[in-house]
Amino acid sequence: MTNTQSRPAFGGILYLVLALGLGCYFVFAAVQGDFGVFRRVQINAEADELRAERDRLATDLAAMENLTMRLSDTWLDIDLLDQQARNVLGYVRADEIVIR
Repeated sequence: MTNTQSRPAFGGILYLVLALGLGCYFVFAAVQGDFGVFRRVQINAEADELRAERDRLATDLAAMENLTMRLSDTWLDIDLLDQQARNVLGYVRADEIVIR
């Protein structure tokens, strides 16, 4: 009679360990790597923040363009000119009370 082995071959175990190790590596890279799921969530959050900042800056720009247009040579807003002159030069009328 021949003696049969009941344990798996060493090559089969090595192949299984190598395949399991590579599988774990690729799963880890897909989740936490440079191009993984967590990085994509982080990039999307940064993009949302940058869009909000862009919208805020566009609003500020529109307000500045409005003030610039109101102080232009073609259309002069006397009240705005008076307000700006007071702010820059520190002038106060005699009938006003200044609170610091």
